[in-house]
Amino acid sequence: MSSTGNDGGEQPPADGASRRGPRPAVAGAGATPRPRTVGSASARARLRRITPKPAARPGATQAPRPPAEPRTGSARGGPTAPYPGLDRAPVEAFGERAEGSLFDVVKVAISILDTSGRVVLWSPAAEELLGWPSELLVGRRIDELIPDQDLVGRVRVAIQATLRNGHWQGFTSLRHRDDGEVGVEARISLLVDGDGTPFLQVALAEAGALRAVERDLAVRDALFEQSPLGIAILDTELRYTAVNHTLAEMNGVPAEEHVGRTTGETLPERAADEITAIQRQVLATGEPVIDVTLASPVTARSGGFRSISYSRMTDRAGRVLGISGTVMDVTERYRAVAKVEHARRRLSLLNEFGSRVGDLLDATRIAQELASAVVPRLADYAAVILLQAVAHGDDLPRHGHDRRTSLLQLGTASVQDAPEVEVMLRRGARITFADDSAFGRALRTGVPELLSGPEELSDLTYPGDPKVQAAHDLGVHSRLVVPLRARGIVIGLLVISRAGYREGFDRDDLAFSVELADRAGSSLDNARLYARERTAALTLQRTLLPQQVPQPAGVEVAYRYVPGSSGTEVGGDWFDVIPLPDGRTALVVGDVMGHGLRAAATMGRLRTAVRTLAGLDLPPEVLLRHVHELTDDLAQGPDEALLATCVYAVFDPSTQRLTATKAGHIPPILIVPKEAVDEPSRVGSALPGGVGQILDLPSGAPLGVGGVPFESIELEIPEGSLLVLCTDGLVESRDKDLDVGLGRLLSVLEQPYASIQQACEAVLDTMEQGREPDDVALLLARLGRGRAGIPTAGWTLPAEPTAVSRARRLVRGTLAEWEVEHLTDTAELLVSELVTNSVRYASAPIGVRLTLGETLLVEISDPLPDPPRERHAAEADEGGRGLELVRRLALRWGARAEGMGKVVWFELDPEDDHLE
Repeated sequence: MSSTGNDGGEQPPADGASRRGPRPAVAGAGATPRPRTVGSASARARLRRITPKPAARPGATQAPRPPAEPRTGSARGGPTAPYPGLDRAPVEAFGERAEGSLFDVVKVAISILDTSGRVVLWSPAAEELLGWPSELLVGRRIDELIPDQDLVGRVRVAIQATLRNGHWQGFTSLRHRDDGEVGVEARISLLVDGDGTPFLQVALAEAGALRAVERDLAVRDALFEQSPLGIAILDTELRYTAVNHTLAEMNGVPAEEHVGRTTGETLPERAADEITAIQRQVLATGEPVIDVTLASPVTARSGGFRSISYSRMTDRAGRVLGISGTVMDVTERYRAVAKVEHARRRLSLLNEFGSRVGDLLDATRIAQELASAVVPRLADYAAVILLQAVAHGDDLPRHGHDRRTSLLQLGTASVQDAPEVEVMLRRGARITFADDSAFGRALRTGVPELLSGPEELSDLTYPGDPKVQAAHDLGVHSRLVVPLRARGIVIGLLVISRAGYREGFDRDDLAFSVELADRAGSSLDNARLYARERTAALTLQRTLLPQQVPQPAGVEVAYRYVPGSSGTEVGGDWFDVIPLPDGRTALVVGDVMGHGLRAAATMGRLRTAVRTLAGLDLPPEVLLRHVHELTDDLAQGPDEALLATCVYAVFDPSTQRLTATKAGHIPPILIVPKEAVDEPSRVGSALPGGVGQILDLPSGAPLGVGGVPFESIELEIPEGSLLVLCTDGLVESRDKDLDVGLGRLLSVLEQPYASIQQACEAVLDTMEQGREPDDVALLLARLGRGRAGIPTAGWTLPAEPTAVSRARRLVRGTLAEWEVEHLTDTAELLVSELVTNSVRYASAPIGVRLTLGETLLVEISDPLPDPPRERHAAEADEGGRGLELVRRLALRWGARAEGMGKVVWFELDPEDDHLE
């Protein structure tokens, strides 16, 4: 019956086994069935009395019982059943089982033969397997189902081997009713009924299906035991039914100790809680969980990380059997990802720091940004210590650093606030250190240092430093001292510390800190250069502005100058207060278009030109015309035209009249008191406020443009009025019109203030944050009649020769009345010379006016417009020496146009002793 058996060889056939009669015809072939000699009712009755134990035949030794089949699985904790979990599947007692079991995959057919090979019983499963009904086969020899004659002999050998050994198994082929062949695996067992009659039980299974199952089981066992992944099978109560050796090693628990226990009973509580929650979720929902990374439990292979995946298992009928899971050690992957993430965070910190300090040009702010950037992401405490030269914008030292090097702690950051932190990280503190300390070595060599341990940490600055003790009290256990370098010179130190349970610094942290410090060093050096250049530019600009602003009679002046916020790009704004003859005062504010040192230099040249022309006492519109004519010479070069705006106003306190003109500048503002003021305003007195107005001056073109004539207006100014001149940086902004800024300025100046200086500060406080980064020049002037009690005298004389003697008498008598007789001789001589010139060339009345203030001012007016011209007289000349005498004896002298004529004036100093 078999081509392959387990008896080790062929045995001689039993009696009659070798004799084979004619092959019986089977039903369906037209032959009449042969009478059954075996398989009668009595035989079937005896079969019912068969017991599992084979009885010994007379005269023969009972065949040994086949050994029990070994349990499929691994001795290392593999599954205890061919399909893990099935041994725990619920069994329905006395009920029918639904389809979908293993018997539906591999069908087992049972047949009973007598010792001669005749069929006694043929089960329905056998009918289904081979297609032969039992009524056609019972009583016939099994040989009739064997398609090959050679197999018949082997079947008989198998029967003899079974009778001798009690069992046999092997593979063979049987003929199907449809003339096909079915490969089967046969297992023959010896049965003995109660009377001792032997029978043969033949169990048949289709070889193809059986091999498929065996192959699947082999693959399953190979995957289960040889997989590098940890595999676990759990039942519906989430108890392990099988784990492989890999998982057992990963958990540090033998495989056999897993079986029957839950995850919570196998792993530590903290690790098991999260895994159990995932298992319950998968069992309840059926949704798989894939690649969830968790920290490894503290087991024999503690540390690291693992990835877990779970899915629910069901049988062929859809019943839930439990869940299966895989566990993979992903420690290396996690560490690689963590390392990449760590590098990404470090790079992000570098980029973030670069963006935060990229547009900063202040060393203190950069130092603070550096300290804030490393806390808490890199350290718990940080301090940025800079050379004083860097903080103040000075040149870097050319010699090496030693304990005399001046250091300032300008940037600090910490994770907490405590008294010890204030001691260790006081901002602005001056740092002292010893030459052989960590600070001294880092400054001298430029090599960073990693300090750990009490001895190294105490050697930071100098013995007994309170900052070292404060760090010890804060629990600092690791510290980096990193030099800040620029142009190969150490310009400071970055000192960062870790405390508490945080891990100490390593070499990677040191390398990253050096990279961060190098970037910070470049920014700090740029800030130093910026501070130096800005200081130089501001110094130049301030030297070109008025160093002393006079306070002329009748005018109280307050001013402010605010440099722009665009670094070294200073502007060309300027202001000036110019005393003029006859007690008048010129007020000027201008703005050279552009920025930078060239604009500042041009501003200085333009201011000098205006001041020089103002000394000629020219009318405002004439003065601006002359300045415009000089712009080509004042420009930086032939290809760079000079463009500037200017407003020029002259106030005469004696007449309280203001003459003003402008060249493309924003208009002045005049604040008139609400109530008339009778008394002259005292210097330093309060401003009462008033009603503001924008003076409508003819626009005029900016200086350097031309084509538009300059025109001036003349106004009578009430006592105590406030004149405001400013540049556009005060009122312009990016998103608002100029009228909005002027309106805001008016509303501020209309308020009362304790002084004119306070009004200046109030105006600056209104500057918007969004304004253009331009310079601001502000000039406030309170206009009045001047100081009370200033002696003044004036006369009008006819253009006759007698006018000279009369002028001398009037001057002598007036000076005696004013008790300045020591000025009489000089004053008479100079007045007689000037009046003589007027009488000689003029034909209209001549005016003489004396004013005694800080100087004695003498003015001679006539209707002749031509100014006097000084000439050098020869020794034989009788005339031509008048103006030369005026030049030599007067403190100052000059001439100005007035109306249709002119005024020649000179001043004498009452304190000059040589005039006595």
